[in-house]
Amino acid sequence: MSDRGTGRHPARITAVLGPTNTGKTHLALERMMAHASGMIGLPLRLLAREVFERVRARMGSGSVALITGEEKIVPARATYFVCTVEAMPLQRQVEFMAIDEVQLASDPARGHVFTDRLLRARGTAETMLLGAGTMAPLIRTLIPEAEIVGRDRLSMLSYAGPAKLTRLPRRTAIVAFSGEQVYAIAELIRRQKGGAAVVMGSLSPRTRNAQVAMFQSGEVDYLVATDAIGMGLNMDVDHVAFAGLRKFDGRRTRWLAPQEVAQVAGRAGRHMRDGTFGTTGECPPMDEDMIEAVVEHRFDPVPMLEWRNASLDFDSVAALLRSLGQAPAREGLRLTAEALDEQVLRRLSGDEEAARRARSRGGVMRLWDVCQMPDFQKVSMDDHVDLVRAIFMTLTGAGGRLDDDFMQARLGGADRLDGEVDQLSARLARVRTLSYIAQRPDWVRDVREWRERMAELETRLSDRLHERLTARFVDRRTSVLMAALNVPDEVLAELSGDGAVKVAGESIGALHGVQFSLEAGQSQVENRALRAAAHRAIAPEVARRLGELAASKDEAFSLTPDGQVLWRGAAAASILPGSPFSPRARLLAHLGGAALIERAGRRVDAWLMTRSRALLAPLHGLRAAMEDGRLRGLARGIAWRLIEAGGVIARREVADQVSQLSVHERRTLRRLGVSIGAECLYLPALKGAEARTLMGLLAGPQAIALARTGDGPRRHDGAPLSDMALSAAACVRVHDWIVPLDGLERLADLIREHRHRPVEPAEGDGAQEPGSRQAGHRQLRPRAEVIAMIAPVASSELGWSEGDVRAIAQAMMQPRKPGRGGPARSPANSPFAALSELKPPARPAASRRKPRGKRAPRKARGGASGE
Repeated sequence: MSDRGTGRHPARITAVLGPTNTGKTHLALERMMAHASGMIGLPLRLLAREVFERVRARMGSGSVALITGEEKIVPARATYFVCTVEAMPLQRQVEFMAIDEVQLASDPARGHVFTDRLLRARGTAETMLLGAGTMAPLIRTLIPEAEIVGRDRLSMLSYAGPAKLTRLPRRTAIVAFSGEQVYAIAELIRRQKGGAAVVMGSLSPRTRNAQVAMFQSGEVDYLVATDAIGMGLNMDVDHVAFAGLRKFDGRRTRWLAPQEVAQVAGRAGRHMRDGTFGTTGECPPMDEDMIEAVVEHRFDPVPMLEWRNASLDFDSVAALLRSLGQAPAREGLRLTAEALDEQVLRRLSGDEEAARRARSRGGVMRLWDVCQMPDFQKVSMDDHVDLVRAIFMTLTGAGGRLDDDFMQARLGGADRLDGEVDQLSARLARVRTLSYIAQRPDWVRDVREWRERMAELETRLSDRLHERLTARFVDRRTSVLMAALNVPDEVLAELSGDGAVKVAGESIGALHGVQFSLEAGQSQVENRALRAAAHRAIAPEVARRLGELAASKDEAFSLTPDGQVLWRGAAAASILPGSPFSPRARLLAHLGGAALIERAGRRVDAWLMTRSRALLAPLHGLRAAMEDGRLRGLARGIAWRLIEAGGVIARREVADQVSQLSVHERRTLRRLGVSIGAECLYLPALKGAEARTLMGLLAGPQAIALARTGDGPRRHDGAPLSDMALSAAACVRVHDWIVPLDGLERLADLIREHRHRPVEPAEGDGAQEPGSRQAGHRQLRPRAEVIAMIAPVASSELGWSEGDVRAIAQAMMQPRKPGRGGPARSPANSPFAALSELKPPARPAASRRKPRGKRAPRKARGGASGE
């Protein structure tokens, strides 16, 4: 194209040069849209797609075309063309022409294409060259008529030094130089920070846009990318961290040049917002000279541009190769190394069949056209050459076009959505190859069908790849919660009717009453995010409820058999083992503030005290009688033992004290609710279900476990049971048996009834069982006989097995061993411990009756049977 316009005024050529974030691309787009027609060449398909959407939003979909190797959207009346540099249709005349990132003309792999556009692509009215300031000397040499305009960066860029991956600030882009390193870093960020978006040049525009959208929206705060982000992809990045300073440029692995570091680091800070850059991971620290060059934007000028002859000779393959190897005649240009298309051409020139079909000028042109196909799949050189050869042979064959069978065979199994990231990426690369082929109407028989099919398949694969990338590298719930927490405004929780709590649409737990149950995360970072979200979103609601609980009346509370204190029907606290005279509960709330939790806890304890006084009134009555002096002497000691034991004690433990109680003392105890049975002293009013439940909860785990074993007698050979646990279960220990109180008293009655039944002595039977004695017309039956008589009766009445009845009755009827059955010693810390040392006063000698022979045993007070 001519470098001059055809109007009255000469075409203007402007080189707008400067560092990143100077608004160069924005300026070019504004200038282009000010003309009636225009074209811009961009370095990446991703960037071309982004610019295409911007221009189309301004100028209308019918006016803007997108042309890349794999994608062509060309409305019939398009006047603006957004292209990749390689795909620019230079045969079209437009008023405005722009080439972005012209410093890539020095790139060993693609530089010759940019150099060609720099020298030949012109608008009829205006041409704008955009790039780094290092291009100024060569532009002055190669295009002396160009006006060079320098632009300063809109914000400051400073060096922040090295930082660990786990300590990088929010809104950081981490730059790596291989797919494997990108994936490894993204995985680490997911575990430590909740997730990261992934951006690589090999991603389709749709996948890349979806990943960037997560970062831009704040769903994730980290972006892991290759150096593709340095080519004009605008994102809200505050810090750029280099995970390496070496890259493979297609030929060798080398150190990054300062201007390359600056190109990528310049993504930090947009418009007027300052940015920082640094290193991370295993990246070596930057030297002072590089840091200064990047910060001050001072770089050595580009010395030479890559060049390849554009005036090619198609007379033969050999002539074509010679013209490709022609050296430049102008200063500042150097012959580029053999590119991929030239290497493929040289390989096919040695193929006998391909060389035969490329003998004509048209055949050579067709062969060169096919050789320029990119290698999207990045497989082996042999595979790529084989594909190019197959296309060329088909195009020069009888049909002259690639038919459905050819395309379907190359598609293979790419039309599938299963698999993981690497498999989906490989299928997308194959689809990109077929998309490139389908854009050529002179190659494919049914162009429209295959374009649409490949576009639809790329969309589906891109969406699935985005899903897989997100699933692999983003803990979505954690990232969403962390994003919500980073908003300075109040975090609002959604509370459903069933208590489920959501923040930003993600479930974090459930709130019932004042108890918030936090869901368990799958990682430490997720747990941290959940806890933080709960404190921010739920604590105010819990605080409000705690205030209401503290002011509630007694009717709002209730107690469950498993020890839960309910407030308005929801668990609010759990009762703690302890004394019935000072019951306490542990509040289940952990949010809302310490002061409110303490106040609500005191209210629950006050209700428990009220409940204890109502359900355990006999115990409280005994204690009050002791404190006000109504109980004295032995009665006071027995009352203390009952209080300590929780309302039930075996009579044998206080047999001597009971036998010495006066009539008045017995009546006092009876008025206070104490029943003196044959085997036990107990408080009948405590046998109710609610009272026993409360006593069991206060007695602790032993009582709860004992209650679960049932209502019948059972042997116990485990850890000793506390008196409180036995009393809560309304049971008494009889040797190694745990026996229900009611059953034990009934068994004692049966023993007494059968033991004292009248018996007529047999004639001539002068011998009697040891221990039995003549009592007129009555005689005590032998133990074995009594047990045999009562076993079936007791078993029927009590529902116990006869074996249990026999064993328990045998234990009950055993004579007391010396030293057993006397007053039990009170605990040392008991205020009535001294009572155990008291002895009844000696009766005066005059009042003692002299024994008058043998007497029948006097019936013990209280109706107890003696032996």
